[in-house]
Amino acid sequence: MAQGRVLVIAGSDSSGGAGLEADQKVIAAHGCYAMTATAALTAQNTTGVFGIQVTPSDFVRKQIDACLDDIPVDAVKIGMLACAETVLVVADALRRHKVKKTVIDPVMVSTSGSHLLHEDAIRVMREQLLPLATILTPNVPEAMLLLSDAGIHAEPPASVDDLVNIAKAVQSLGPEFVLLKGGHLPLQSNGVKASVESEKKLVVDVLYGAGAYIRIDSAYQESTNTHGTGCSLASAISSNIANGLDINRAVKAACRYVEVGIRTAKDIGAGSGPINHFHSVYTLPFSPGRFIEYLLDRPDVKGPWQKHTEHRFLERLADGTLPIESFKYYLIQDYLYLVQYARATALAGYKARTLDEIATSAKVVTHIIHEMNMHIEYCEAFGVSKEQILTTEEDESCTAYTRYVLDVGHSEDWFALQIAMAPCLIGYGVIARRLYDDPLTKREGNIYWKWIENYVADDFVEAVRVGSDAIEKHAILQSPSRVEELVKIFIHATNMETGFWDMGEGRK
Repeated sequence: MAQGRVLVIAGSDSSGGAGLEADQKVIAAHGCYAMTATAALTAQNTTGVFGIQVTPSDFVRKQIDACLDDIPVDAVKIGMLACAETVLVVADALRRHKVKKTVIDPVMVSTSGSHLLHEDAIRVMREQLLPLATILTPNVPEAMLLLSDAGIHAEPPASVDDLVNIAKAVQSLGPEFVLLKGGHLPLQSNGVKASVESEKKLVVDVLYGAGAYIRIDSAYQESTNTHGTGCSLASAISSNIANGLDINRAVKAACRYVEVGIRTAKDIGAGSGPINHFHSVYTLPFSPGRFIEYLLDRPDVKGPWQKHTEHRFLERLADGTLPIESFKYYLIQDYLYLVQYARATALAGYKARTLDEIATSAKVVTHIIHEMNMHIEYCEAFGVSKEQILTTEEDESCTAYTRYVLDVGHSEDWFALQIAMAPCLIGYGVIARRLYDDPLTKREGNIYWKWIENYVADDFVEAVRVGSDAIEKHAILQSPSRVEELVKIFIHATNMETGFWDMGEGRK
């Protein structure tokens, strides 16, 4: 799905909780691209508004045109416009650019009670902007102001039925849909206005359009963190529309977004604090394509990884001083390990979700069989027959390691199994490359040099690349908490690899 594009025409909130600043956070949280046209600057915080600097209307026009002449939009969200001249400019721009989806939050009064729209601009907004709205999102006081300006009498609402009637009346002023926000009218469980704090159980938002209405019920929340809720709700609706949702789904999802934003908000400032705009967004601790790099750089991984890749067994391979019996025993156990590794890879093929992943597993199994045949040839060069290999009992270290990998494969998902096998695949590539490139590694007369060469050969390097690419591809699909679980699997498997070297070195 293409990224939704939303243009916001509104005022700026210097404290970041409402206005353009909140709008951009909401739009980003919904995976959309935000553009802005600043209609006014405000000096404000959670306790109030201390100054408003209105942007010249001609410059607002230039901002809108600069965006829409270059970048197509999927929705336009309109918030604080401050003055009648700007309202006229915005209405003209919507017509000229033939904007199809417009969400208007008729910002008139801030949460702290400050007036944000001149009285003479209310009529201009009602006459010029409302007929262009796909959806208008007034709260109860704003709806009453619009109706009063139009000469339509409405009693202050005292029930859900009253909210429906007011929404219907406002919709008659021109917008295709009206979402009447019920936050200013906490209700009892029976849908009647609450008269005391203990009766406040319910908040009902009413969406009216096409001759019908739906009500969106939320549990009443006693919270001071409601700064910018109107801005955030309208931007969430705009983002949902830009992402292809129909009006009903866009509105309901936006209401739920704000509901949770209030519930999970942290106290910021001394007054009415902002909602939590990013409650459903998480950030992975690594950039795409850099999971393995991130993994190996983690402090909790570095120690185990160093013990595995710089083990004394390997250093003695490099200088040729490793006792031959230790190496022969390692080769035999490594062959037995590869039998189980092949089983684990076949299990990965069973757990794979795509034919490409199944094919990759089959290819890796084929490579493992090739490596096992190489082990047999290598062992024969050291006087160890295939029969001796097959009749040797698995060392406890080999059994513990391989059964751990298989257990992960049975109890966890495909990706966890790849992570459990990664210390072997990636580790051998890292180890061999380091020893091969190290000028201190003995080449001439070192009976172990061929072993090092085998793991820098093109076929093994390609196997490491394919395996690493698969890990990187799936790593970006994980949640941060899942990443932590996978790291633990990797560390445990890495420690098992170290135990394998300990086993080899301990055999005299």
